[in-house]
Amino acid sequence: MDVRYINPFLIATQNVFETMIQLSVKLGKPTIKTKPECLYEVSSIIGMSGLVSGSVVINMSDKIALQLASGLLDEDITEINSDCTDAIGEVANMIAGNAKSNFSEEGVKISVPTVIIGGHKVTYPSGIPIISIPCDVGDGKMLIDVAIKKT
Repeated sequence: MDVRYINPFLIATQNVFETMIQLSVKLGKPTIKTKPECLYEVSSIIGMSGLVSGSVVINMSDKIALQLASGLLDEDITEINSDCTDAIGEVANMIAGNAKSNFSEEGVKISVPTVIIGGHKVTYPSGIPIISIPCDVGDGKMLIDVAIKKT
């Protein structure tokens, strides 16, 4: 997988978290994910189409989801509810928009993110390696999984 498809999402995640939510993001060592399992309870899925195809999954614990929602909404969110889910979707939407502006190619389309709560698996596009980047965020961890290829 071309690093040009991964870096825009890493840069966008750090930018959105640090400027909009005041949470630092420390990126870990990327690995290749072999199973479509999600380690954490909350996922935002961003679909890609046009000149590239695939998806980006931001997978986080309930704890991180609550921190993100609280930071974005500037209030104490203590449960995973519709406000929290909407906030997580908005964070993913900001990351997607920010990432799109960092793509060097025109014709890249990014979908409205989908948020999934609870134990789940994600269907990744077949035939594309899944690059998983662990992140330390605030008081917890999350994963950014990128599975994108040029069409």
